[in-house]
Amino acid sequence: MKIGVVKESFPGERRVALVPGVLSQLMRAGPEVLLEPGAGAAAGFLDEDYTAKGATMAADRAEVFAQADVIVQVRPPGANPEHGQADLDAMRSGQVVIGMCDPLTAHDANQAAATKGVTLFSMEMMPRITRAQSMDVLSSMATIAGYKAVILAADNLPQMFPMMMTAAGTVSPAKVFIVGAGVAGLQAIATAKKLGGVVQAYDVRPAVKEQVESLGGKFVEMELETGEAEDAGGYAKALGEDFYRKQREMMKTVVAANDVVITTAAVPGKKAPILVTTEMVEGMHSGAVIVDLAAERGGNCELTRPGETVIHKGVSILGPLNIPASIPFHASQMYAKNIVTFLVHLIDEGELKFDLEDEITAGTLITKDGKVVNPMVLEAMGAANQGGASS
Repeated sequence: MKIGVVKESFPGERRVALVPGVLSQLMRAGPEVLLEPGAGAAAGFLDEDYTAKGATMAADRAEVFAQADVIVQVRPPGANPEHGQADLDAMRSGQVVIGMCDPLTAHDANQAAATKGVTLFSMEMMPRITRAQSMDVLSSMATIAGYKAVILAADNLPQMFPMMMTAAGTVSPAKVFIVGAGVAGLQAIATAKKLGGVVQAYDVRPAVKEQVESLGGKFVEMELETGEAEDAGGYAKALGEDFYRKQREMMKTVVAANDVVITTAAVPGKKAPILVTTEMVEGMHSGAVIVDLAAERGGNCELTRPGETVIHKGVSILGPLNIPASIPFHASQMYAKNIVTFLVHLIDEGELKFDLEDEITAGTLITKDGKVVNPMVLEAMGAANQGGASS
């Protein structure tokens, strides 16, 4: 069995699906690794680093698709609409493709993969269970995003983060408010504290208060009836406009009192909820910074423009896209570990075996035997068809 690794073709994507350091673990399970030349170069991994660990260099990308039984990517066609069609054309029936596929919105790509006879696994659909933690790419990439959000905020803030006592007087610390205490939010709290900021955080789940405080943050209490904030798979779910309206009213004072606001609230497959309104932005002081980690889903701030920095009445609103690609070395290391752990989970005696009774395998499987088979994806595709939309 051959595992193929190709260079990412999505604009600005610098990550790679496998790094040299994980090859020995993978190859112990039986497969060979076939690499497109230059696949890891943008992340800092040279071809000779791979061959030294036992990988074979292909002549070109076409050879990888022609020979590999399994293709591992960061962005398969569903998450790469501009350039993914060429990869889809190169895939063949029976080939297995594993990556982050954006399956809840990439309906046309899902159907095209099924029609082609490709067996598609989407790593974003990994169930939030204990034995799948080492395969959880969303948590891995959220860790990167939470860290980088604070770095971006510090770079754009016209003041320093730590309190300093100098001969020229005392410099007061930056006040940072993190909205959402999931993986990205917790990493943002930890990073902001390390830089010397005074950190507050809020989450709709009161149970995370202890985690926030363990990192040195202060948990902001808001008396709101949340209902169930997570779905059965452990992912965030939408809570309704009435809830978000009440939440915005209570957050207004807190937002105004801070120098930095970092928002992290995203719901898989859906538009991000608006948590920071124009009115709230206008209540912040000139020079304040908002970093919107939900920009790819439309943004948590009403003024966010994905991929841009907006300055509104002196407040900078950053809408960064694909943050993990900006730290490709460590993002690739983490992603590759997730991928290899998942592959080893699927491999039995050197061959892929799909146990559809296993919730990890069944939960991540999108297409098989010419059909879209994932219930959540089918539901999303049905809802899009009823609404007259397809992407």
